[in-house]
Amino acid sequence: MAASSVFLVMVSGQIETAEFPEFDDLYCKYCFTYGQDWLITSGLEEGITQTTKKSQDERQHFVWNFPLDVTFKSTNPHGWPQVVVHCYGPDVFGHDVVRGYGVCHIPITPGRHKRKLAMFVPESSSTLQKLTSWFLGRRPEYIDPRVVSQGEGREVTRVRSQGFVTVSFNVVMKDMKKLGYDVLPSDVSSVNVPENVGMTTTEA
Repeated sequence: MAASSVFLVMVSGQIETAEFPEFDDLYCKYCFTYGQDWLITSGLEEGITQTTKKSQDERQHFVWNFPLDVTFKSTNPHGWPQVVVHCYGPDVFGHDVVRGYGVCHIPITPGRHKRKLAMFVPESSSTLQKLTSWFLGRRPEYIDPRVVSQGEGREVTRVRSQGFVTVSFNVVMKDMKKLGYDVLPSDVSSVNVPENVGMTTTEA
């Protein structure tokens, strides 16, 4: 494939902080999802943060500052990459259970961006299932977290809003204009409006 037929999207940044007032001792996992025409040329496709406690001040933030660093190449923008973040922590029995899923697209303009991801957890479909999962320590969760970045089947999933995770991105693009895509750089000093997951109601 000729070099002129592809463009590059270079992403660095951090999973910065989280807000889960009801919980403590949380850690995060992340992974990228992208279309068939995309390929990671350097960096990690997935990772896991350290476990942290919430701060003792009034904000009660979890601070990870966990680095993200990945480079994509593609021939067209279809299937633009998304980052999926899922948080875990111990329940009353000491079992690690999911505390929230969140997803957002990699920003489509160069520059520095910040996103506040609304996190959600899947809910049991009945009171009996809720009680059973609580006693057994098996809370509802997705077999593959990447499913939250897809549209298929999400309208039948019952979910509950639970917390926020803040992620920062530094985006650099190369050869986009050569392929006819005009992108405008964002204001490096600005903080963009938080991006909602779009799936934060009690029942989808």
